[in-house]
Parts: sequence; structure tokens; C-alpha cells
Amino acid sequence: MSESTTDAATTASDDDAVAAASSSPGLSRRGLLGLALGGGVAGLAVGVGAGVAGGVALGRARAAEEAQTAYDFFGAHQAGITTPVQEHLHFASFDMMPRTDRDDLISLLQDWSYAASRITQGLEVSATGAVGGDAEEPPDDTGEAQGLPAAGLTITIGFGPSLFENEDGDRYGIADRRPQALERLPPFVGDDLDPAHSQGDLCIQACADDPQVAVHAIRNLSRIAFGRARLRWSQLGFGKTSRTTSAQATPRNLFGFKDGTANILADDAKALEQNVWVAVSDEPGWMAGGSYLVARKIAMLIETWDRVRLSEQDAIIGREKGSGAPLSGGDEFTEPKFSGTAIDANSHVRLAHPDQNDGIRILRRGFNYVDGNNELGRLAAGLFFLSYQRDPQQFIALQKRLSTDLMSEYIRHVGSGIWAVPPGAASGSYVGAGLFA
Repeated sequence: MSESTTDAATTASDDDAVAAASSSPGLSRRGLLGLALGGGVAGLAVGVGAGVAGGVALGRARAAEEAQTAYDFFGAHQAGITTPVQEHLHFASFDMMPRTDRDDLISLLQDWSYAASRITQGLEVSATGAVGGDAEEPPDDTGEAQGLPAAGLTITIGFGPSLFENEDGDRYGIADRRPQALERLPPFVGDDLDPAHSQGDLCIQACADDPQVAVHAIRNLSRIAFGRARLRWSQLGFGKTSRTTSAQATPRNLFGFKDGTANILADDAKALEQNVWVAVSDEPGWMAGGSYLVARKIAMLIETWDRVRLSEQDAIIGREKGSGAPLSGGDEFTEPKFSGTAIDANSHVRLAHPDQNDGIRILRRGFNYVDGNNELGRLAAGLFFLSYQRDPQQFIALQKRLSTDLMSEYIRHVGSGIWAVPPGAASGSYVGAGLFA
């Protein structure tokens, strides 16, 4: 199954899943070494939040159906962009190791693609898996996803600006292939960025409807990278804050407001072509069918926000907290009217709306996060913002427009990164193959 703009999901049979995974040549010797030695990688943990109260039979049936959903890793576009947004995220940024060469980078992308083609079908990273190999050797798979279904897992891989050239020069002979649009984002008002939680040579976005499946993906892809790339930083997310299909209800962020009402949807082919997918006519040609990913870790000042009266919260956002309707009237999906005074000129809705930004749109795919608490006993929580756009200038223009956003008083941008996301891989090939052609 290849991913299309409708992102039709299938539940792969065991035979189909094996066939899809086996179409790739398998792990390189370096990848197998990573599996053997990757026990040195720090253990990863995730806290699983409380489930939906009530345990209604219909809800259980729907959850079971989502758990069985499998998306093909191969296709015209990478999965995890227009795919129906899942409930959980594990995002990871990697740096290539010193003294690695072009062959190391290619073999890593091949090994990641092979493993991803298997685990997205509910299989283990190799045929021997967690318990099928030599008992006197470390297993190929860490094993925490044994018995779990695919859970709608998608793996999306991106290339950062520093992969093409950094202080060490053109490490991999690809500097002349760097997309001109792929530059580090400029400073924005409200930035308080932590370098340790920003940027990276490579990134992997793992989304799934089971948090353990998403963590298993990043954990094993990190092990496979052993000796070639190291984990720079990572982020767990839960509770999607946008929707990509009309069948999905608009979710809420940690401020309690519906988020992503006007997001680009997977069945809007025209909007995707104009705003998300890199065109054949764009440069460079190897990026055609790909996109550009921006990640922003946005800390929310939860306790301060919680003391703001409801009417002021509505005014800051420009929508009613309960219904999600614009303050100019109607329901959630009514187009806001900016001609009157109902919606503040510096409200979030007004400043971010396409009508106020020359029609600029982006595809949002964010998640809530809670990283425990800080030294003051306040929640270290917020929004892990992810957006896909045909050109990074779309995001830059919108972010500059938000410099006077009333919501800025209650948020801080603490992490940032940008990556070129190549088109999907053909069956038997690997993500980014066009870059090295």
C-alpha cells in the first residue's frame, strides 16, 4: 500500500506484511553491529496517561480497530504527514558521529528504511527479532513491542541543514545538493531556545496510537544507528493538537482550546499541492514530493494561564473555549469575520488566519507534552509544534506575523529545528536515495 493524499489505511495480513518488509535488502553489517552493541544506549521510558473513562464498548472497539491499523512505509510521500494524526509521538533528533563518511550515511538510511518498513507493519526490526537469534548474543529487537499490533505507526525521516555542511565542511559530498530553502530559522520574538533541544543532522518522527509502539520505534532505530549517529535530543508527545482528516474531531491543547480547526486536510489535494508538497518545478529536483518540517517546543505558562478569566482567554485566542466558534459568531467551522471589533486585532486567530497572511497555509501536526515539573513546582508542559510546508518561508512569515500575538505572554519557544523531508521511498529502496543519485 502506498500513501496517498487520502491516506487509506489497511490492516495488513501477516503474509502481506512480511512481503512488504522483505522487499528491502535487510540490515547492513553496520546496522547489525548496532543491534549487537546498542545495549549501551540509555533506556527510554514513557509514562502512559490514564485511559478514557467509562470503558464504553464502542470506544473499546474503535481503539482495537486503530491498534490494528498499519500504514505502508513505502510510497510517493513519506507517511506521517497527511496520515490521520495518531495519539502519541516520539520525536528524535540525531547528529552524525565524527569521522563518518558518505557510505556510513547511506547505509544508515538504508538500515533505517528497512527496519521502518517492518515495524510499521507490526513486525520486529529483523527476522530473528527479540528472541529468535543466538541466546548468547544481544537480540536484534529490544522486545517491548512483542505482541503489540502496528497501532498506526508511521516513521518520517528528515535531513537538517548541518547534514549538508557544518564547521567540518562538506562531510558527505552533498553540499551542492542542499536545498536553498533549507536554512536555520531566524530568531523570532519570544525565543528562549535551548541549544541542547534544537536542530540536528537528522530527525525521526514516530507517531502511533500506542505510546509503547512509538517509543519502541525510536529506541530500536537509535540502536541501529550505533557508531554512525547519536541521539541529540528527543521529545515525547501525547494528545494530538490538530487533525488531518474530516473524520477526526478537533482536539484541544493544554490551554483547553480547540486547536487546528482550519488545518489542511488529507483529502484537499489542491491545498496540499500548493502549500505542503515540494513540486517538480521547485529546486532541488530530488525533493519533489517531499516537504519541509519545522519543529518548535513551546512551553506554556500553565499556572499563569489558569488564573486568567474566561472572557479574557476567549479574547486572546479569538474563539469561544467551549464550542471553538469564532467570537464573530457561528459554529466552530464558521469563517471568522474580522471587519468588526468582536475579534481583537492581536488575537491568535486573527494574526494566524490565511486572510491576514496573503493566503499562507501550513499543515500542522502538533502534540501536547508534559516533562514533569520545574524547580518551582510548576508543570513543565506545553505544545510540541510540528508543521509541514512546501517552503520554510511560509512558517517564517506566519511566525513573524505572530510577534504581537496576545498569547505570547503565556508561552515561550524553548526548542527549534528545521529539516528537509524527502519524498517517500520506492519499495526496496530507501528514504533519501534521490539525494545520492
